[in-house]
Amino acid sequence: MLGMGSALETLCGQSYGAMQYHSLGIYMQRAVFVLLLVCFPVTVLWGYTSQILIAFGQDHAISIEAGLYVRWLVPALFAYGILQCQMRFLQTQNIGSPLLVSSGVTALIHLLVCWLLVFKYGLGSKGTALATSISYWTNVALLALYIRFSPSCKKTWTGFKREAFGGSMDFIKLALPSSIMLCIEFWSFELIVLLSGLLPNPKLETSVLSISLNTTGLMFMIPYGLGAAISTRVSNELGAGRPEAARLAVIVVVIVTMLESLVVGICILLARNIWGYVYSNEDQVVKYIIVMVPILAISNVFDGIQCVLSGITRGCGLQKAGAVANIVAYYVVGVPSSVIFAFLLHIGGKGLWEKEASKAGERVNCSSIAS
Repeated sequence: MLGMGSALETLCGQSYGAMQYHSLGIYMQRAVFVLLLVCFPVTVLWGYTSQILIAFGQDHAISIEAGLYVRWLVPALFAYGILQCQMRFLQTQNIGSPLLVSSGVTALIHLLVCWLLVFKYGLGSKGTALATSISYWTNVALLALYIRFSPSCKKTWTGFKREAFGGSMDFIKLALPSSIMLCIEFWSFELIVLLSGLLPNPKLETSVLSISLNTTGLMFMIPYGLGAAISTRVSNELGAGRPEAARLAVIVVVIVTMLESLVVGICILLARNIWGYVYSNEDQVVKYIIVMVPILAISNVFDGIQCVLSGITRGCGLQKAGAVANIVAYYVVGVPSSVIFAFLLHIGGKGLWEKEASKAGERVNCSSIAS
C-alpha cells in the first residue's frame, strides 16, 4: 500500500507543478480504486500467516500468535490503502498542517482505544490490531472531510469522476516499480527478523531483532518525512520546468539529512543502556539491545541518506532505476551476507544486523547512481 501509493508523488506532484490541478483528484481516485483491489489478495495471504510462518520453520507459538494478530488487522489494511492516497494528494500540494493535525488527533485516540481494548477488555494482541484499525479509519475520515470541504482543495478535488477508472493500467505501470522499490527495502529488514527465528533461542532472538526493527523504524521516520518533502519539491519543480531549483533542493535536503541522522545516532548511543527497557523488562533482552544499538546508529546514518535519495527518485519518476538499485543492494549483497555472518560464522542476531549497516552504505551508492 505504501509503495504503490508513492506513485502519486510523481503523478500528482508533477501535475501540480504544471498547474494541471484537476488531474490530482482523478489520480487519487484511480489510486484508491487500484489499491483497494490489491487489498483483497493480500487479505487472503494474511489469512494463512500462521501456516506460512510454520512452513518456514518459525516457532509454533509465535506463528499462531502472529496469524491471530494479522487477521484482526485486516480492516486496517483497507484504511491504510486509502490513507496513503489521501496523504500523497495533500503532500504534493504542499498541504502539511492538516496531515499533522489529523495524525496527532488519531494518535491520541489510538492511545485511549488501545488501552481500553488491551487492558480494560483484555483482548491482548487482538486488541492492539483492532485499535490500529480504528485509528487508521479515523484518520481516513478526518482527511476525507478536509479534502471535501477545505478551500485549499477546491481546484484539485472536484468530486468523483468516471474517467478516474479509465487509466488504471497507466497508474499500475508506475505503481508496481514504486511498490517493488519500497518493498524490497522493507522486506529485507523483516526477513532479518524471520531469519532470527531460525537461530538458537528463537524467542530471545526474535524479541531483540523485532525491537531493533522497531527502533530503526522510529529513527527512519524523520528521513522518511524529508524524503516525502523532497519528492514533492522535486516533482513540483520538474513539472513547472525548473530543474535547477530541484537540484538546489536536493543538495539542501542531503546536507540536512546527514546532520539529522548523526544527531539521532548519537542520541540513541547515549541512551543505549536504558533503551531496551522501553520495550521489555527482561534483563537478557535489555543487555542484548545494548550490544545492538551501535550497529543501529551506524546503519541509521546511511539509511537516512538513502531514504531522501529514494524520495528524489520518486519525484523524478525513476522508480524502475530505484527498484534495480535496491534489488542489488539488498538481495545480491545484503541478505546473503547476513546469512553468512549469522549462520556460517555463528555471530547470531548481531551478525544479521551488522550487514544492515553495510547494506545501507551499498544502498546509498546504488540510489545515488539511480538518482
